[in-house]
Amino acid sequence: MKSPAELKVAARRQWESSALRESRLLDGASAWPLLFSIGRPSPRKISSALDDVKQHIEAWRHVRVGQVLWEPVRYRAASSPVDIPVAWKLSKPSEWVEAADESSVRQEFQAMATLVEQTASEFHSLLVRRRSLWLGKPLDEVVQAARLAMAVAPGCAQGQPLRTISLEGIDTKFFERHSRLVTALLDVRFDGEVSLIGLENFLGAFREGEHWLLVVDLDGSLLPFRKMRVRSSELKEGDLPGSCLLIIENESCQHHLPEAKETVAVLGAGFDLGWTEGSWLATKKVAYWGDIDSWGLQFLAKARTAIPHVEPLLMTEADFDEFNQAAVREPVVAGTVVPDELTDAESKLYRRLLGESRGRLEQEFLPVSKVQQRIVDWLNASRQPPA
Repeated sequence: MKSPAELKVAARRQWESSALRESRLLDGASAWPLLFSIGRPSPRKISSALDDVKQHIEAWRHVRVGQVLWEPVRYRAASSPVDIPVAWKLSKPSEWVEAADESSVRQEFQAMATLVEQTASEFHSLLVRRRSLWLGKPLDEVVQAARLAMAVAPGCAQGQPLRTISLEGIDTKFFERHSRLVTALLDVRFDGEVSLIGLENFLGAFREGEHWLLVVDLDGSLLPFRKMRVRSSELKEGDLPGSCLLIIENESCQHHLPEAKETVAVLGAGFDLGWTEGSWLATKKVAYWGDIDSWGLQFLAKARTAIPHVEPLLMTEADFDEFNQAAVREPVVAGTVVPDELTDAESKLYRRLLGESRGRLEQEFLPVSKVQQRIVDWLNASRQPPA
């Protein structure tokens, strides 16, 4: 036998379930009505605590939200059937919110109604399920973020800082305030790719903040430590020791690298390759190894802009064909325009990957022995950069 107060608590508790919120607010008529069971007083309760039962019945007679369902029940202790509240029926979301009887729930419901009305339908599930992305933010800016997420495209920043993007009338601090929200919205459109490679990388924007790169001493005697973290801004002005430099797209490929004399590797740069403009790289023998996909080839092109003599490793069409069984779908391509800095063979591969159903071959899935042998072959070919 549940009181109105107890079922209000149950209604509030259900509001906190992201799955229930999504179903009840977005699935339409299929999710309604809701029936909360009230229960019936037992015969013993009727005979021993009749006043409590009367108070229970009276409390439910005063409920004005939804519909209380009544049922006549015969008890030996009563001379005639007693109308007993047996269920509480809520027929629409607004009744659920009123049943919860909590100001925060009402405010969230009103905010969700605004967001659903003013944003693209593909974002509705995210905004209803993940309230933490927008709670406490001005609703007009949340709507603005959703419109921005529909307006941008991979690489649209074209190397400019995010603060310079003026789409949808955003101000210079918009990405700083709402980067988590914008990333989540773009993940909906682009199958999680933005979280995977980072917002700046996805939009092709210049990184203004501090980005730490992993530097690995493959020689073992060139640096004070075998592995170090270095700011990319400092790396541009610095000068790593050794005559050979390996630039590697993903940090997770550390275990693929062999020991190598006079060689240092920089891992995890992604699109943050501005540091390769440092003049000290002109005296190094440099190789770039990235994923065989549109993003990896874009990064290679960016590296080649600063280091014309950079040599790609394990990024040919033959490499793609050899390990094609490990290829996966590339959910979002870096762009349909082939970068000018790619060679004819690389441009051909780029166009081919755009048409492949599985056009991404990730570094991590290449055999360690194959990678190490290719690096050794590159090192043995020559230790001097071309004149």
